[in-house]
Order: sequence, then structure tokens, then C-alpha cells
Amino acid sequence: MVKTPEELALMRISGGLLASVFEMLDELELAGMSTMQVNDLVEAFITSDLAARPASKGQYDYKYVLNCSINDVVCHGIPCAEAIIQDGDIINLDITLEKNGYITDSSKTYVVGNAPPAAKRLVRVAEAAMWHGIKQVRPGAHLGDIGSAIERHAKRNGFSVVREYCGHGIGQQMHEEPSVLNFGRPGTGLKLREGMVFTIEPMLNQGSRRVVTQDDGWVVVTKDGKLSAQFEHTVAVTGSGVEVLTLRKDETVPFLRTT
Repeated sequence: MVKTPEELALMRISGGLLASVFEMLDELELAGMSTMQVNDLVEAFITSDLAARPASKGQYDYKYVLNCSINDVVCHGIPCAEAIIQDGDIINLDITLEKNGYITDSSKTYVVGNAPPAAKRLVRVAEAAMWHGIKQVRPGAHLGDIGSAIERHAKRNGFSVVREYCGHGIGQQMHEEPSVLNFGRPGTGLKLREGMVFTIEPMLNQGSRRVVTQDDGWVVVTKDGKLSAQFEHTVAVTGSGVEVLTLRKDETVPFLRTT
């Protein structure tokens, strides 16, 4: 759960490489691409350009390097050659990367072309909710502080928070302790210590928070068919606050506490 300075240095490398994957994706015209094409591009970039390993591939017998969740898909969308990304879609791309034995995890919801204003607003609020959670991270804070901040921001803006899925510890394994819920009460839950590393990954729905797992046992959709958006970063608790290990070059976080 708590990483040594040497382990954190390795996770910082992994996180920087993963950030570059999203920077590559930012340059793509996603409309008209199949989700399998995106998967294959990401796999080639991670393995060939970055000399790293896509950590999702082979985990839980999963065959692909990312999850691609379009519109009402909350999480665990599976790449498919027949699934063509359309103008107006929103799509979450969730990617893990391992380098030197250490894994980082991040996701971003992309607005494709001329999406409706309501879809764009959901994406903006979901991203902001993640940052509200990250802002709570510091030694002595509690996991409940993170979840409470996320849920408050979502509800203030008229959205619901999915409760069945959450952030998690991460390191040499993709999923470690603790679970990082996207709801909670301030001052409750595990107390944070310097060196802890975990993901923060809120999933916000336009309508009800209720979700349904499809017959494949993997893909999760909103029960009411309304849109869902997710953002995720891997973060480390520092002596003075938080370091976002998967921070991209295009991201500016004015409140961010760094070492």
C-alpha cells in the first residue's frame, strides 16, 4: 500500500509514459475509427514506441489493452471492429501501463465532434469531480473526504455517482488495497499516509446511478440508457499533499500540491 521513494520513482516513470499515450490519442480524429483500431494503435504505441507493457492485456483473461466505453456504457467497454465511433459520441478510454514492474492507470472521456451541449456538460463536470477528489489528498486526510467531495460536486450539478465501481490502490499489481469510493462522509475511512498510491476515478451519470451488466459479464451500462462519463488519474500522497503520477502536459491544476 505504501510505496518507498524508489518505488515511487518507478511509478513516476510509468505514469509519465501513460500520460504520453493520451497525448497521442488527443491528436487523433476519433470519428469514423473503430474501437478496435484505437485499441491496436494504443497497443503498438505502448509496446513499440514506449517499450512498455499494456497491463490490462491478459488481466482477468482480458484480450485487449484498453476499455472503450461509449455514451451509455459506464465502464468495461470492449474493443470491437464493428463499433464505429460517431460524431457526437462521448467515449471513455481507460488504459493501464506497466514499466519496470510498476503499473499506472488513467482514463479520459473524449467528446467526439459536435456532441450535444448536455453531453459536453456531463464530461466537464465528471472531470471536475475527479479534481475535487484529488484536491482532498494529503497526509492525515481520509478516504471519505475524497468520496464526499466527488459526490457533492456531482449532485450540485444534477448528476449521480455510480457506486458499484471505484478507485483502487495500485503498484506492482493493477488492483491493490485500498478501495477508493466515489461517495462517503468527511473524516471517515482509511487515514492517508505519505507514500500511498491509488487511483481516483469517478463515474457520473446523467440520470439514475443504477447500472446493469450486460450478458457478456463485462460491459456495464446505465440502467436508464442515459449518458455516463468517467475520468481517472493515479495519484501519490506526498509529505505536503498530492502528486498526480499520470498528469498530462495539457493539464493545469492550480490547487495542486506537489513535493
